[in-house]
Amino acid sequence: MPVQRFTPEGLMQPTPYHHVAVATGTRQVHVSGQIARKADATPVAPGDLAGQVAEVLRNTATGLAGAGATYDDVVRLTFYVTGWTPEKITDFMAGVERVAAEVGLPTPMPPASLIGVEYLFEPDVLVELEATAVLA
Repeated sequence: MPVQRFTPEGLMQPTPYHHVAVATGTRQVHVSGQIARKADATPVAPGDLAGQVAEVLRNTATGLAGAGATYDDVVRLTFYVTGWTPEKITDFMAGVERVAAEVGLPTPMPPASLIGVEYLFEPDVLVELEATAVLA
C-alpha cells in the first residue's frame, strides 16, 4: 500500500482522523469537490447535514473507484461545510458513521480538514468534499 497514515506523539489524540499521511506511490488522484447529488443531478437530503455528508462520501468513493483507488489510498480529505458551528459536529459525524463501512472509509480517517464557509455554489448544498489519493 502506497499510503501510511499515523498520528505522532505530541499531536492531539484521539481524533477521528490521522494527522499525517506519507505516500510513496507515483500516480496522484484528485477528486473534485463532491456534493450530495445523484448522477442525474437530483439533490440528496436537502436540509440534512448528516444525509449530505453520507452522500458526498459515497460520491467521492465513486470518483476514487473510477481512477482505480479507494479510501485506503487517500492522503487528504477537505470538507467544506456551510454555516459551520461547533454544534454541527454531531450531525457531521453521524453522516460519516452512517456510511463508513459501506464506502470503506478507514477509522481513523485519512488526514482531514473541515472548513466552514458561508455559501457553496447552490443554496441546498451544505457540504462539499475533495480528496487526494496516491497509487503505486
